[in-house]
Amino acid sequence: MLRYLLSPHVPLFARGLGIPRTLGELGAAAPSLASGPSTAAITFDDGPHPQGTRQMLEILSGHGQRAIFFLVGERVERYPDLAKRIVHEGHGIGLHGQLHRPHPVRSAAALKDDFERGLATIVAATGVLPQLHRPPFGVYSPQSLRIARELGLQPLMWSRWGKDWRKLTTPERIARRVVDNLEAGDVILLHDCDSYSAKRSHLRTAAALPEILSMLKSAELDTVAFT
Repeated sequence: MLRYLLSPHVPLFARGLGIPRTLGELGAAAPSLASGPSTAAITFDDGPHPQGTRQMLEILSGHGQRAIFFLVGERVERYPDLAKRIVHEGHGIGLHGQLHRPHPVRSAAALKDDFERGLATIVAATGVLPQLHRPPFGVYSPQSLRIARELGLQPLMWSRWGKDWRKLTTPERIARRVVDNLEAGDVILLHDCDSYSAKRSHLRTAAALPEILSMLKSAELDTVAFT
């Protein structure tokens, strides 16, 4: 079980479980999701959120960039129009679960129901069946990884993160964590919702996002979204 807990952070464990952390690894695991050599991915977990998601979409639009939003079903039920807007504006979506609860403490039956309900909720709101999956807190259990694959979902973790959910962080720290030594193929983890993290954390993420996008442009990296 330890390797499941470490896989979001330790490449060796992620590779051992066959869980991609970069776009290169994603393309190798799922050739239909391969991207070009000068690309990176910005991903947002936990939404949609009435303020945070709208802010991220507006900033992304202003910079002409795309992202992948890992949606929570219970949030989609509350804000279906926002989920639809994400797709309409050309961004990708993935499943983050129907509920934002850690997989290792849930039964296989509860997990299977969570996956199926989450997918049905997203399809009902957007008309799109997600291809990608990321578990809450970035932690699979043996049962949930098996279920994801049985349902045809491709797991994707991350190679860089802003740790933007923290209460005492700042936009500058968030941006610096993301852009220091940024490389082609990096998958960036951010959050557009504060419902499962420090209150108003999405405001700091929104403040950091323009700097992150500017650095991506300076590095001549295009962002990708899989729809």
